[in-house]
Amino acid sequence: MPEEPVVKRTCVFIDGQNLYWAARHAFGYHYPNYDPLPLARSVTQSRDWNLDTIHFYTGLPDIRDNDFWNKFWTAKLAVMGSRGIVTYSRHLKYRNQTIRMPDGTETTVLVGQEKGIDIRIALDAVRMARQNKLDVALIFSQDQDLSEVVDEVRQISIQQNRWIKIACAFPVSPTSINKRGINGAEWIPIDRKTYDSCLDKNDYRPK
Repeated sequence: MPEEPVVKRTCVFIDGQNLYWAARHAFGYHYPNYDPLPLARSVTQSRDWNLDTIHFYTGLPDIRDNDFWNKFWTAKLAVMGSRGIVTYSRHLKYRNQTIRMPDGTETTVLVGQEKGIDIRIALDAVRMARQNKLDVALIFSQDQDLSEVVDEVRQISIQQNRWIKIACAFPVSPTSINKRGINGAEWIPIDRKTYDSCLDKNDYRPK
């Protein structure tokens, strides 16, 4: 059994859109108003883990498709970068999607979808575990596609005879639609008091 390290180097991986939607369903917020830095610090300190690096990932709409959200995320990502957070963004891919209206009729709308964010998180987490750059991979997401990361990191732990933990943190309340974390990871629910103590003091929404 590998010995648990006294100082646990923790790398945080935040799926910005997954975190936003979880907070929206849990607490009713209608835009991404969290500050990743104090949020990561709050969760790691609650577990007595040593925060090492923060990696933030989000889809980014083209300015021609959605000027408002393009400007919002461009400004928010720039501030994150100035604070030492490693950011990764990919342009959203748009496709037509048919939805059913309350009156039973159907309409077609253009929907932006993230492509490759979960893959990027998985690659980064596995790479850093393999390179012995972390003891804890803390993922802010409930995406079950990332359960494969848990399996892969567990194999790395066995191969390297080294203690490694995978955990996932997510907002939760009685109104949450999804109250499950990533399968195989340690689940860390974030309550409203904790979330509200980590709100971003800046509002990047264009006036």
